[in-house]
Amino acid sequence: MTALRSIAMLGAIVASTSACVTINIYFPAAAAEKAADRIIDDVWQLRERATPAAPQPVEGEAK
Repeated sequence: MTALRSIAMLGAIVASTSACVTINIYFPAAAAEKAADRIIDDVWQLRERATPAAPQPVEGEAK
């Protein structure tokens, strides 16, 4: 029974270590920064379009 237990323990260790798999995906920093800048520019453009322009004061009027 101890041989069966040690085989089961070894099998559990092998299964648990093989299940720990990490997948790393690396993005080029320049491309990620360029994409972020483009998104920020798009958001600012949308915000500027949504904000109504402040009325300009007429000469002689109090501000």
